[in-house]
Amino acid sequence: MTQEATLKKAADILRNTRHAVALTGAGVSVASGIPAFRGSQGLWEKWDPRIFEISFFRQDPVQGWTLLLELDKLMMAARPNEGHNALAELERMGIVTAVITQNIDGLHQEAGSRDVVEFHGSSRRMRCMQCGRTWAREEISLDSLPPRCGCSGLIKPDVVFFGEAIPEQAGISAYGACNACEVMLVVGTSAVVAPASHLPVIAKQAGAKIIEINMEPSALGSLSDFVILGEASAILPQLVEAVKKPA
Repeated sequence: MTQEATLKKAADILRNTRHAVALTGAGVSVASGIPAFRGSQGLWEKWDPRIFEISFFRQDPVQGWTLLLELDKLMMAARPNEGHNALAELERMGIVTAVITQNIDGLHQEAGSRDVVEFHGSSRRMRCMQCGRTWAREEISLDSLPPRCGCSGLIKPDVVFFGEAIPEQAGISAYGACNACEVMLVVGTSAVVAPASHLPVIAKQAGAKIIEINMEPSALGSLSDFVILGEASAILPQLVEAVKKPA
């Protein structure tokens, strides 16, 4: 099947559903200026992955925050791209009922998506590791590192570091959405990092069709019913336009 035919078939399926869920990864935000973590141009090529190990962060929060500052600048400067906008439009059309994102940039919400499950948390929030209080990113000054709470606890971005559990409510919402959906859009994710990699399996076992949009085939393999190769910022708008056309 050609790419064009695959896109048309995927659009036909989306047009006839009212319960699709999108699972998104770093590939969705690349066009917004946020590099993916993996790959030849990924962030892990530039930064030591230890900055996202909770044990390292607790041991040396000053160095941890020094490294995080550059990532913070990237996140704060980024704006939604056409891929984010397309998913928000599919929600307004009554097709996508939830976006489960592994991204921490908050761009789905900024684009207009309302039901967003932040599976790995959000860089737009800060959290005290001692008392659990949270703040909007803008409320915390990073002029003096590391920032601390009034209780003297260490403040960190409210994102899931390696060694931390997925937020309980995010897990409940994500698994519930996967079990209930008729179609899952897997967009811009390598599908290799657990437990997010389990979500398409759950959806498939519940009977959902899997539509994958990636630059190259992912680890999902035969789990995907349709694979459309290309940048999410280009393919998703094409998919929306195809859904709008009469069958």
